[in-house]
Amino acid sequence: MASAAAALARGPGARAAAALLGGCGAAARGRPLCAAPGTARDMKGYLWERYREAKRGTDDLVPSIMNNLLNPDAIFSNNEMSLSDIEIYGFDYDYTLVFYSKHLHTLIFNAARDLLINEHRYPVEIRKYEYDPNFAIRGLHYDVQRAVLMKIDAFHYIQLGTVYRGLSVVPDEEVIEMYEGSHVPLEQMSDFYGKSSHGNTMKQFMDIFSLPEMSLLSCVNEYFLKNNIDYEPVHLYKDVKDSIRDVHIKGIMYRAIEADIEKYICYAEQTRAVLAKLADHGKKMFLITNSPSSFVDKGMRYIVGKDWRDLFDVVIVQAEKPNFFNDKRRPFRKVNEKGVLLWDKIHKLQKGQIYKQGNLYEFLKLTGWRGSKVLYFGDHIYSDLADLTLKHGWRTGAIIPELRSELRIMNTEQYIQTMTWLQTLTGLLEQMQVHRDAESQLVLQEWKKERKEMRDMTKNFFNAQFGSLFRTDQNPTYFLRRLSRFADIYMASLSCLLSYDFSHTFYPRRTPLQHELPAWSDGAPGPARAPAPAPAPAPASARAPLREAHGE
Repeated sequence: MASAAAALARGPGARAAAALLGGCGAAARGRPLCAAPGTARDMKGYLWERYREAKRGTDDLVPSIMNNLLNPDAIFSNNEMSLSDIEIYGFDYDYTLVFYSKHLHTLIFNAARDLLINEHRYPVEIRKYEYDPNFAIRGLHYDVQRAVLMKIDAFHYIQLGTVYRGLSVVPDEEVIEMYEGSHVPLEQMSDFYGKSSHGNTMKQFMDIFSLPEMSLLSCVNEYFLKNNIDYEPVHLYKDVKDSIRDVHIKGIMYRAIEADIEKYICYAEQTRAVLAKLADHGKKMFLITNSPSSFVDKGMRYIVGKDWRDLFDVVIVQAEKPNFFNDKRRPFRKVNEKGVLLWDKIHKLQKGQIYKQGNLYEFLKLTGWRGSKVLYFGDHIYSDLADLTLKHGWRTGAIIPELRSELRIMNTEQYIQTMTWLQTLTGLLEQMQVHRDAESQLVLQEWKKERKEMRDMTKNFFNAQFGSLFRTDQNPTYFLRRLSRFADIYMASLSCLLSYDFSHTFYPRRTPLQHELPAWSDGAPGPARAPAPAPAPAPASARAPLREAHGE
């Protein structure tokens, strides 16, 4: 992922390690190792003295990092993009223009749980399970046949300690035996849209609406396991998936929100402010959503105003994304004020009119809105963004609500202290591993134990079961890999646009490749390399590469 180059994981923490280690090690570059005492007792004392020196230096470094915190309201760039080139702005509806309260996921969980009981004949006892908003995170994978939920990194490796069967963690040894290691082969991974199909056994949960689904799967699995009930995991997965789908398809969720809109929708004047700013600058706007017409109308009236349609040049509901982007056969239909579908042939997409279904190819033909002058925002990496960037050359913006809360955690002194020391300790381990005597190895084992404990601590900063949305122990998550591929820019909410003018260019920070790492990142320079000064920190508004800044 192309992003900023200086943050905790390969910035102050790494520079601290280099400075504190004083240039020892780096034998791979042909430099002599620092002289160390020869006896085992002296060697042990020498290593612990280096440890204490590094610890003191880390404590001295933290205050300076606290003066350069990350901005939770920034927009982050994977690909260079100038807003001056954007003429047309498109939006998804759910979790893009409108955000929902914590009550909605409880509603979806309870409604789907009741459908399992009433329509799929599941034990009534599962009603004792309630939705836990702190259990799962987005981006997890679910092994349909083994009934386990897990976090996988960008290289298809399972993060041990994040594999759950029901509500209990699966021991590492069992995971390794189950998968003959911790790697998941490509042919077992989900298809392009994260679904389990065509022989794939994994399903990836990328939608914010999938959080109740993961929790319900885990709770029902837990009930069956605790009560020694023999069941078929594939049937359970399908039944839960169908129940969650029916909460949407049968209108249960829509009716509940419309009946108590203040309870479920988070009102925010900033949504209207963003749309008004775009309109004032002559930008064209359109809406493409899978939600139904009356539901969208009531929500937009609440957060924007009864004149909301005046802001949009085209409004399309029940689009059935991602099929909307690929199926050329479905024509548009008009929806009248009473929600009735009309049979007229559509020759033009008119402002103020609502359309249903259709397809992107017809949309492009009728509007002429093509290529990089279009910027579309959505929260679902696959259904909203993937096809647009890969097939049509539109610019894409991902709305990641979790980003704001994670950045706020990363700005805390406890997190910064932990991450800086974790990076320093890692550098210390890397450079001192050349000491192979028994006493030295005992010291290094103690350091490795501390490092593991600190990794667990950083995971718990974000989510006790699965950690950060963006990083595993040392690698980006599979979620972040897809985000970096399909989104030109990403942000916590559309309100972040209010901080930028329409001539602003987003520049991804050049993150050094491993073979490009400057000398300051891992110790003293080699004999053929001049010292490289540490770069100045990026402005808070444009800093914080998630690949580099998170450090579980």
